Amino acid sequence: MNSQVLLVECADQPGLVHRITGVLFKHGVNVVGNQEFVERPSARFFMRTEFDGAVDAGQLETEVRTALPTDASVRLSHLKPKRIVVLASTEHHCLGDILIRHAFGELNAEVLAVISNHARLQPLVTKFNLPFHHLSHELLPREAHEAQLLKIIDPLQPDYLVLAKYMRVLTPEFVSRFPARILNIHHSFLPAFAGARPYQQAFERGVKVIGATAHFVTEKLDEGPIIVQQVIPVDHTHTAHDLSQAGHDVEQMVLARALRLVFEDRVFLCGNRTVIFD
Repeated sequence: MNSQVLLVECADQPGLVHRITGVLFKHGVNVVGNQEFVERPSARFFMRTEFDGAVDAGQLETEVRTALPTDASVRLSHLKPKRIVVLASTEHHCLGDILIRHAFGELNAEVLAVISNHARLQPLVTKFNLPFHHLSHELLPREAHEAQLLKIIDPLQPDYLVLAKYMRVLTPEFVSRFPARILNIHHSFLPAFAGARPYQQAFERGVKVIGATAHFVTEKLDEGPIIVQQVIPVDHTHTAHDLSQAGHDVEQMVLARALRLVFEDRVFLCGNRTVIFD
C-alpha cells in the first residue's frame, strides 16, 4: 500500500478533525491511523493522520491548509528514509547500534557519512562500507573546525545530524543552520554530574537510578526539547564500571527510540516541549 502521513499544527478551534478528514475523504483515501492533541496552555492543535492511497501532494496540502486557520502548518510525508549524517568521537556504543540498525533496515534512514574528531572509530565504520571522515579539532578554533564539518555536511544535504556521543560543544552559529534537525543523546545525570567521569561521580554519590535523555539540540546545548528519557535501577553492588556499562546500554535504547520517532514523523515541537504520537 502507498502509506503516507499528513502532519498538521495550527491554532485550536472546533471542527478541525472533521475538516481535515473531510478533505481526505474527498480524495478517496483510507485513513488507517489518526492521533490528535491540543496543548491547552498554548491552544495549539496537533494531528498526525496515516492513510493509504495515492494523492496529489500539492493539491491535498493546499486544500487542507485552506480549511484551517491561517497560521496552519501542513505537511505530507511519504515516510521515505531520512538522510542523516552521524557525528561521533571515541565512544562506540551509540554509533555501533546505529550502524547495525541501518544495516538491517531498522532506522528508516540512510546514513550518508560518519564524521569524527578522532580516528578511533574508523575501523568500525569501514566494516559497514560507509564513508568515514576524520576531522581533528586539535589546535583549531571551534569555528574553524565547524567550517571543516560543513564542507562535508553541506554537499550531502542531510535531513538530520545525529550526535552519537559527539563530545564537542557546537557553536550557536552552527546549530542555527540546522533548526530542530540535530539530535543528541546524553546521560541523565545533568546537571548534577557535569564534566568528566560522570559515572565515577555517580558511584561516589551512591545513585540508585541512571538514565539517558535524547533531545533536539538548541543554542542552550543540553536544554533542547526532550524526545525520549529512560531510567534503570542500580544499587550498591554496582561499581563505577558497571554504572558506565549500564549507562551505555540505556543510551543506546533511548537514542534508537528517539530516532525511530523522529524519522517516522511522530514528533512535533511545541515551544521547548515535544508532542509525540507513538
